[in-house]
Amino acid sequence: MDAKFSPETSLTKPSGNHLLVLLTGLLLLLTLGFAEFFGQIISFSQILLLPLAVSAAITGIIGYGVVPFLRRLKAGQVIQEDGPQSHLSKAGTPTMGGIFVIPVVVIIALIASQFAPSAIAVSLVTLAYMIIGWVDDWQILRQQSNKGLTPRMKLILQIAIAVAFCLWMAWTQPSSVTDVVLPGSLILPLGVLFWGLVGFVLVAESNATNLTDGVDGLAGGTAALAFLGLGILVATSTPELGIFCACLSGGCLGFVLHNRNPAKVFMGDTGSLALGGSLAAVGILSGHLWALFVVSGIFFVESLSVIAQVSYYKATKGPDGVGKRLLKMAPLHHHLELSGWSETQIVGIFYLVNAALAILAVFSSKIWV
Repeated sequence: MDAKFSPETSLTKPSGNHLLVLLTGLLLLLTLGFAEFFGQIISFSQILLLPLAVSAAITGIIGYGVVPFLRRLKAGQVIQEDGPQSHLSKAGTPTMGGIFVIPVVVIIALIASQFAPSAIAVSLVTLAYMIIGWVDDWQILRQQSNKGLTPRMKLILQIAIAVAFCLWMAWTQPSSVTDVVLPGSLILPLGVLFWGLVGFVLVAESNATNLTDGVDGLAGGTAALAFLGLGILVATSTPELGIFCACLSGGCLGFVLHNRNPAKVFMGDTGSLALGGSLAAVGILSGHLWALFVVSGIFFVESLSVIAQVSYYKATKGPDGVGKRLLKMAPLHHHLELSGWSETQIVGIFYLVNAALAILAVFSSKIWV
């Protein structure tokens, strides 16, 4: 990389503590800024700020007990040898950290939403994806290899949950749920095609979030911002889902307290699959598929980079069976690492980008309709 364009010369290297402060500040600014903009200070404080703060505090405190417990269980991460060499030093760091985030925030969200049916449905989807991730993580730890559930089995289980969620929606939601609303008051009546879209979104979102979980603090922080963006959108129309989003956002913030660079724990598939499935379920159930796509921009680009890398490699295979690589390594955050970016630089930039995407999602859904 040309020195004058190198991030080494254009950006400082923030510490993990700096990024934790940045993430906290972005979450507060987004909440209070939109509360003031929409004139909903009291409502937003009750629906978003209080649940976010409570979830962050409880998750952060519990982590101080669970992380040492995971270390005593020797639930150490198995690092891929073909990954960035700088990550080899992380071998042995406790994984499955999602186990102390997801159940806790789901319980808080259910209590705060007074066990509203929509909150229960989204919670069940979240827990179901968490269980898939936990089984995958446990298999990896038990076998001491980087192979857990087979991709086929994982996909079958993800689709099964998506089908169950679709059946519940078809039974309980009005027929208009199959209409997708886009900016500019454009409505796409998808009819039966909507259910195929729902299944795809749930599976794709959970896997995309999982791919993003590769750098300290990255998946947790970007998910916190994505959940808050959706929460702001649904806070007044469906407050129970707004509360749920705020709780998940706060839980992610509490997790980043322990996952910031250098990470003391990783969330594993236990956390990342659950966060992606949960985010998708809220976006689908609230009727904000467009906003879901926007706030998931980081996850989309990360997964797209993997698809592009694999496709290009296969398309350029020569007689020797070896193809060319589009990126130095996929997903995108690994490419940036090998291009000279530090982990904290990547995370800091991604936080700022995701905050901007959250703002864009709210404005495109609330203002341009």
